[in-house]
Amino acid sequence: MTKVLIIGAGHAGGSAAAFLRQYGHEGPIVLAGEEPAAPYQRPPLSKAWLKGEAGLEDLLLRPESFYGEQNIELRTGVTATAIDREAKTVTFADGTVESYDALILATGSTARRLTIPGADRPDLLELRTLAHAEALKAALGPGRRLAIVGGGYVGLEAAASARALGADAVVIERTDRVLARVASKTLSDFFTAYHRKHGVEILTSAEVTGFEDDGVRLAGGRLVEADAVLVGVGALACDALARAAGLSCDNGVVVDESARTSDPAIYAIGDMTHRPIPVHDGRMHRLESVPNALEQARQAAAAIVGRAAPTPEVPWFWSDQYDLKLQIAGLPDGADRQVVRGDVEAASFAVFHLAGDRIVCVEAVNAPAEFMGGRLLIGKKAAVDPERLVDPAVPMKAVTA
Repeated sequence: MTKVLIIGAGHAGGSAAAFLRQYGHEGPIVLAGEEPAAPYQRPPLSKAWLKGEAGLEDLLLRPESFYGEQNIELRTGVTATAIDREAKTVTFADGTVESYDALILATGSTARRLTIPGADRPDLLELRTLAHAEALKAALGPGRRLAIVGGGYVGLEAAASARALGADAVVIERTDRVLARVASKTLSDFFTAYHRKHGVEILTSAEVTGFEDDGVRLAGGRLVEADAVLVGVGALACDALARAAGLSCDNGVVVDESARTSDPAIYAIGDMTHRPIPVHDGRMHRLESVPNALEQARQAAAAIVGRAAPTPEVPWFWSDQYDLKLQIAGLPDGADRQVVRGDVEAASFAVFHLAGDRIVCVEAVNAPAEFMGGRLLIGKKAAVDPERLVDPAVPMKAVTA
């Protein structure tokens, strides 16, 4: 019977184990992860967990009893150190060796580190794991001031949670706008104004030159005083294990549409992969999202059991801040213009990225119909009429050309 070894017990790895059983795999499954907890959801760490609205039971992907009931051997607190592709074994830091017939790598990503004075301070915070979230939660509260280096989604979500807990927050962004790498200027401007309305200080075009006892030093000499500092400047694929084993890597582990690596016995899924996106003409991307982790978990599980490949999905993402629900579908690859539907001032609108007469990406704020409709049209590659698209009186199902 085929033995499947999964390295990484996060959303991707935990889901792959469950899909294997759901798809009829009867052989041994070993799920090994570095963290002490069973697989859990990471997105709530910057929101519900920080605000005390969720406990560990709420975050777990499945009850711990699930793994025993499904005959999945869950090994927590273990670190894989080497893959022997010829022998089909993985060695762990504690000296144990585990064999496999099929190997799934799901080691995720790690926070990008700055190389400036003070960047190695042990009191600097990041937000990738449950332990990180606990440390950040302990640092927040009334009368506290949190400095956040990096104006991406995690940074903005942490700022919103800090304000909800009564703490002051300042976001320091190196580029000229928040969300510069991942969102349209319309969206950046909207979130900047919304956060400022809620008392968050946002500094753009601000270069951090060092971390000190009292806060963050900027180019030009200003000290941004803070009781705690969170650094969120992006993430790098955890592909060292794969690289050492000689697997093809390029901004993550390179995989095909079945999540298979350059070694046919090894799969890779989740944040760590550089993968083709069929709906975007097969262009390669490294995506960091729960939907991406789930899609690739399905791909790998289906390939291992010999099941038909799942239908390719339109990539999608979300972010919750204050009373805002941001939902994004597609990627702005090849877009040549943007149109806005709805009312930005009323915090209910969508930005559509068009390539010719096709929608390739939609950014929807408190606009679920636009998100769902846009996602459907991206998947169908349907031509739309821009004039009907920008008119909120025209239903999304009637915007096609």
